[in-house]
Amino acid sequence: MNYAEYVTGLMERAREAQKVLEKYSQEQVDELVEAIAYYGTRPDFMRKVAEQTVEESGMGDVEDKIAKIWNKTIGHYREMKDEKSVGLIEYDKEKEVAKYAKPMGVIGALAPVTNAENTAVVKPMNAIKGRNAIILSPHPRAAKVNAFVVNYLRKVLKKFNAPEDLILAIEPEYVSIDCSGELMRQCDFVLATGGAGMVKAAYSSGTPAIGVGTGNDAVYVDGTTDLNKVAEMVKTSKCFDNATSCSTENVMLIQKECYDDFVKALQAQGGYWIKENTVEKEKLQKTMWPQWPENHTLNRHIVAQPVSKIAELAGIDIGDDINFMFVEENDGIGHDQPFTGEKLSRVTTLVKTDSFEDAMDKMEAVMNYMGKGHGCGIHTSDDEKVERMALRMPVARMMVNQPQGVGNSGSWENGMPMTMTLGCGTWGNNSVSHNVNWKDLINITHVSRPLPFNKPKEEDLFSEEFRNSNSESLL
Repeated sequence: MNYAEYVTGLMERAREAQKVLEKYSQEQVDELVEAIAYYGTRPDFMRKVAEQTVEESGMGDVEDKIAKIWNKTIGHYREMKDEKSVGLIEYDKEKEVAKYAKPMGVIGALAPVTNAENTAVVKPMNAIKGRNAIILSPHPRAAKVNAFVVNYLRKVLKKFNAPEDLILAIEPEYVSIDCSGELMRQCDFVLATGGAGMVKAAYSSGTPAIGVGTGNDAVYVDGTTDLNKVAEMVKTSKCFDNATSCSTENVMLIQKECYDDFVKALQAQGGYWIKENTVEKEKLQKTMWPQWPENHTLNRHIVAQPVSKIAELAGIDIGDDINFMFVEENDGIGHDQPFTGEKLSRVTTLVKTDSFEDAMDKMEAVMNYMGKGHGCGIHTSDDEKVERMALRMPVARMMVNQPQGVGNSGSWENGMPMTMTLGCGTWGNNSVSHNVNWKDLINITHVSRPLPFNKPKEEDLFSEEFRNSNSESLL
């Protein structure tokens, strides 16, 4: 199969469509974006997509996916509605600098299997807001639903007399690593959401790219807030869409004074306690990481599955009315303790801490093992702890007294920008450290006009004390 020729054909179609979109006014662009947001959140469409995604990928929960499609699509649209993305978008009168938005061209978008249902709606909306065309490259286990969504959105474009080829997809029979690689080489910009291998390939493609790092968020609980509410937040994160989000609470660092009470609070929320040094823990570890210690790859059969299925695969009788499992891990953090890594499942890990300083040491250890740059959280009433953690932790986002999985990517209860792509900074080998949105998919022309001559004098810049004490040459 000649992937180069196939991708070249898609690129030619996308470029022709993008030339048309580039001439659109702000009003025309906003109409298209509104159309995608509206038709992308119709109940019959959302249910069809959610059902197809669960059936094809074997991951997640239909009702939760419907909620995710609506929340993320509407959230993205709310943040881009009435925002300028065409022509003059900003003017600094004091500095006499004007900014003009320009499209990047054709976006090559890599979509993860864990969020296949929503990525194919949100990324095209972001691309078109910047007057770009987009070609989506799905995971093999979500190729059919990706094609379904793209064909649906192409109908939306046609209804509004826009070029349908503004949104294209790698067709299911062509979906492969080789085809994704060819797309990354030929497009103008790569927007990669997925595993570490995919992101590394994006940055190595030779094409400008934004990718995201591995998630493995650690959260500290000091006992100064309502433990029952904290436990309920953990359940919300770990259970939503069967924990497809890379932002869920993977490691819970619990202050020793409230540890026992927090265990009870988790149990009250339907948590099943896997105690340390037990046969149950050994069984679960072997099921989740069957090739450990040589390989830390998660067993794909447990990813985003109901907790009952994970327990059944592990041969553990958890009984009825169990929502998630929490595993004790107090023997250390890192390579020899796989439960301190990302789990993408209804399983979290509890680690006891002696002090806040001990918690921060252990949180850093978690990130150094896996997930550096992604995110962390804290449940406390002490603002000083929030400040100290924010200053120390190598993360792009930190949630305070919130469910981690819901908060990181933006929610109706915080001010984080809605996103499907969580930049992790240089900590996570990423080029950005913010929640990626449409503003990352435009080029900007800066137009500068002359100002009155204003060369500064040294006495205007350096203090007298500094100039007097540092007057001798160091040569």
